Amino acid sequence: MLACALTGALSAATPDASVVHDLVIYGDSSAAITAAIAAKREGRSVIVVNPTGFPGGMSSSGLGATDFLGKRATFGGIASEFYDAIAAAYGATYIRSFEPHVGRRVFEKMIADAGVKVVYNERLDRRPGRGVTMDGKRITAITTLSGRTYRGKMFIDATYVGDLLAAAGVTYTVGRESEQQYGETLAGVRRGDTQPRVHYTQKDKDHFIKKVDPYVVPGRPESGLLPRIQRIPGLANGQGDRKIQAFNYRVCLTKDPALRIPIEKPAGYREIDHELLLRNFDAGDDRLPALVEPLAGKGSKVDWNNMHAIGSDLPGANWDYPEASYERRREIEREHETYIRGFLWTLSNSPRVPEKIRSQAAAYGLSKDEFTDNGGWPWMIYIREARRMVTDYVMTQHDCEGKRAAPDPVGLGSFGMDSHNVQIFVDEQGHAQGEGTIWRVPPKPYGISYRSIIPRRGECENLLSPVCLAATHVAHGSIRMEPVFMTLGQSAALAAGAALDAKVGVQDLAYPLLRERLVAAKQVLAP
Repeated sequence: MLACALTGALSAATPDASVVHDLVIYGDSSAAITAAIAAKREGRSVIVVNPTGFPGGMSSSGLGATDFLGKRATFGGIASEFYDAIAAAYGATYIRSFEPHVGRRVFEKMIADAGVKVVYNERLDRRPGRGVTMDGKRITAITTLSGRTYRGKMFIDATYVGDLLAAAGVTYTVGRESEQQYGETLAGVRRGDTQPRVHYTQKDKDHFIKKVDPYVVPGRPESGLLPRIQRIPGLANGQGDRKIQAFNYRVCLTKDPALRIPIEKPAGYREIDHELLLRNFDAGDDRLPALVEPLAGKGSKVDWNNMHAIGSDLPGANWDYPEASYERRREIEREHETYIRGFLWTLSNSPRVPEKIRSQAAAYGLSKDEFTDNGGWPWMIYIREARRMVTDYVMTQHDCEGKRAAPDPVGLGSFGMDSHNVQIFVDEQGHAQGEGTIWRVPPKPYGISYRSIIPRRGECENLLSPVCLAATHVAHGSIRMEPVFMTLGQSAALAAGAALDAKVGVQDLAYPLLRERLVAAKQVLAP
């Protein structure tokens, strides 16, 4: 499903088919680890079935620059323990941006200390009727492509894509709601050429600031459009669709000569795939198209992320990823890797790139001591958005802005309502424009409803989903931060345990009972 390292990963032993775990967690995210630790601390029998070869998801695979806008006090519990351990690894009391290998090492120690069993490289069998065994409205077992079966009383889907919840028949959505569906002013299509940009509060960052020709032969529409550019008649703000914001790889780069792996021109490189980037420079946009954030350590490493009009994101290449087959997902991942390697090589070598930017980019390379079994390349693509459940409480822009408050919070969100570009289109004047970028910071931290991490009443009674939770595209853009996922993973495990003790389905669990357990576990539930 996802690019991952296999060397050094634990392989799955054949499970005892008679064992029924209290909790089976299927997932590759940081939420999977916090959920497992929380369950183990309660004395539950728990197993993590991980479809990749490493623990911790994006917090181990390049997303070192943690986005919590300085609001460290908005999360506690095991998430806080993780960041405390990260800081301790550097001899500090507070670290926001850390090296990927340190994130993995901390997760591995937390897993070992808790005595959690994790099986790696076990992907759910997604063929109809093969991967999930149901008894009425309850899952009794999941089966992986290896043929191994894992039985449980409660299940958590802690993947970034929601494969388990989909296989269990839970209602979900993919893409962007229309402005009218939930009354959200940031919903749906958001054109970058809108003025004023009320849906984006960071001025021209992440937008085109020059007139850039989108045609293969400049000035000649009949020559066709450059790759990944759309012609969409009648494109208007607020329209809904099934498109999702762009993915990329969060590459860890270094200037250290002892660690630096030079960026080479990748196999399959096509200059036309980077022509829009070069034309943007030709037009006079001389901004470095990257958000470069220093990582803790010796000071030579950075987290290189997308920024401005054309960066390391690849809008439009990922729209079918959430529901795609494993094979198709791997194709999409390879396309992104080729593009980003080519993007970095182009920045470092093309004479059409401004010399200042060219020399700055050329100083970096992949790091020999990160992702050592994958040539310095991150194992996991950055899945910013995939399936999202539709439940009895869908988190919306109104929750983020404090216009509505969930009465049953299981964690807090605080990051800006944030979407990267969804697509690049041709405007009415014949120029390239970005579409889909939004940014607005909530006025204060807000509660995330318990009902948003469980299926709606009448659907699966023993499943929780802390990552592909019920949230609109707009609200998910704020919630989708790693510390929040860790928090919701822990809360999901505590809820599963409370439902087991009460002998009820997750929809019938009394919130006051759950709240007591959350508070006892040092979860932060109010600003």
